[in-house]
Amino acid sequence: MSNLAKALQNLIILPRYAKRIIAVIIDLGLCILCTWLAFYLRLEQFIKINDITIVAIIISIVLAIPIFWLAGFYKTIFRFAGPSTVLTVSIATLAYSLIYFAIIGIYGISGIPRSIGLIQPLLLFFGISGSRLIIRYLFINIFTFKNFKNKKNVLIYGAGSAGRQLLLSLENNPKMKVIGFLDDNQQFHNQKILGQTIYDPLKVDKLINLKNIDLVLLALPSINRLKRNQIIDHLNKHKITVKTLPSIQDIVDGKVSVSDIKDLTIEDLLSREQVQPNLELLSKNINSKVILVTGAGGSIGSELCRQILKLKPKKLILLELNEFALYKISEELKNITKNLKIVPLLINVQNSSRLNTVFKTFKIDTVYHAAAYKHVNLVEENICESVKNNVFGTFLVAQNAIKYNVPNFVLISSDKAVRPTNIMGASKRLAEICVQALYNDQEKITKFAIVRFGNVLESSGSVIPKLKKQIKEGGPVTLTHPEVTRYFMTITEASQLVIQSGAMSEGCEVFILDMGKSVKIKDLIYKMIKLSGLTVKDANNLEGDVEVKITGLRPGEKLYEELLLGDDPKKTYHKKIKKAQDPFISFDKLKIDLDNLSNSIEDNKVSDVKDILERILPSYQSNSKIVDHIYEEQLNFINDVKLVSKVNNQENKIVKIKTK
Repeated sequence: MSNLAKALQNLIILPRYAKRIIAVIIDLGLCILCTWLAFYLRLEQFIKINDITIVAIIISIVLAIPIFWLAGFYKTIFRFAGPSTVLTVSIATLAYSLIYFAIIGIYGISGIPRSIGLIQPLLLFFGISGSRLIIRYLFINIFTFKNFKNKKNVLIYGAGSAGRQLLLSLENNPKMKVIGFLDDNQQFHNQKILGQTIYDPLKVDKLINLKNIDLVLLALPSINRLKRNQIIDHLNKHKITVKTLPSIQDIVDGKVSVSDIKDLTIEDLLSREQVQPNLELLSKNINSKVILVTGAGGSIGSELCRQILKLKPKKLILLELNEFALYKISEELKNITKNLKIVPLLINVQNSSRLNTVFKTFKIDTVYHAAAYKHVNLVEENICESVKNNVFGTFLVAQNAIKYNVPNFVLISSDKAVRPTNIMGASKRLAEICVQALYNDQEKITKFAIVRFGNVLESSGSVIPKLKKQIKEGGPVTLTHPEVTRYFMTITEASQLVIQSGAMSEGCEVFILDMGKSVKIKDLIYKMIKLSGLTVKDANNLEGDVEVKITGLRPGEKLYEELLLGDDPKKTYHKKIKKAQDPFISFDKLKIDLDNLSNSIEDNKVSDVKDILERILPSYQSNSKIVDHIYEEQLNFINDVKLVSKVNNQENKIVKIKTK
């Protein structure tokens, strides 16, 4: 590193007050120099510093330094000086010029030519502006860029205000060199903005190769999701990195600055166009009310709690079975707000007496029932406990809500409850039926709402975290079937829509959240691998990084999920929420089946549990064998006993034959 670069580096690490002192000293020197040069230009000869020039210099200093201080000169970071700095200098020196000229040129001071009042401010303007720009140039070209020779060539997609601000913020970035803009507006093509050419996106393939582009930054905060995904899909065909700016709403809200570039996430590729939540619906059942969230430590439950907290409830009760999950969410919420009463309760929803105590103690206004076992594989392997939790846990919570006249109850359901093919889906569908039957059997004091939706990004039951982990570990990434599809939604939007759905309930409706188009998991995996900067290893690319392995459908797994039992959902006044029209079962009829189901669970008669579910739910289409661990172990034991008995019988026969 050169001596000049070292000096600049030492200048950077100085404290702010020291840098301001240096800036003031520079301006003092410029006031002296420009006054002396003004006399030279006026008199056409150099003169010695005398009483007359000293007076002109003192007037300049006394005026300039306070004006420049008030104008914010000494708050500007020199190495980031740009057009805005020149504008500030222009305004401040204009104010200085008017006062200086009034004193020297109009009022007049003996011995000082009046024209000095015009010449000196003009020289000072160029001196001040030039000093800032020279320092900026030195930092960029001698210190900063010399230390980062391997800069990335960058294209900015979007020549609007966000793109222009991004360009200005990147001018001082030591690792990036902006090559130009891409913009869909044909009127801009081949024009220049801030010295950068605007190119036609249709020529991006040629441009990437010609200019050796490494990175494309999407400065399209207000573009619709479909167009955005089309752009990303096209850019991802090349071996380049694509990054993006935050959404326009985040920028407007002040959550981030326009220069906050972030990597593309899977949410950027999968999220649908989000509708701004209805604030009246969000607040209706929450504001100034006592709220209970079951399963509060889970992914959906915890996000519900975060959203509820923003709506200023009177009290928030967290009910959770897992100690660590409850501790984690309660501490998080307590750190967010100090004025709201957070009540963490370590309780199992299957514990009837404890639930009764909770509802009796707290005058609850709204219940969000999110407690459930939802991992399809684990539920399939632990049938009795899962059905007990998902069905009877829901039944007990709903029953207590009715008993203690809770005005609002919202059940978080699943798309797997529609024509279920696995125990998880069947148990959630039966939970829905229980809630409907209980509603019909009461005096209609408690309003019930059932909310169905598909996979939630980053939730504990979602496929996304598993895929991310497999890609991070280098693969193989497992895929059950090349044609399997799923619906996806962000966890924040899902929680907000659940709250709004509950507020629209008039009785016991089943609300369906608009999940957009289903996504083929194979395509999702390929995009995730690309986002990770890796390539797929297959027959067409044997040197790829990550292999995708087809494993076959698991027990109870569907190729695709559904949200409706019928085909005629009703619209609501919310664009993303519809009502299903599902059949009810009377409570009296259901109670007999539930009693039988409960007895079978207590006796661990797994096959009977499955048979009862199939009888209650005609739409339950189980085509897989029982894989419950306890059931398999018991079956193996029985088979072993039978085998031993058979061997003993054969040995007895042999003994009898020998005896004869």
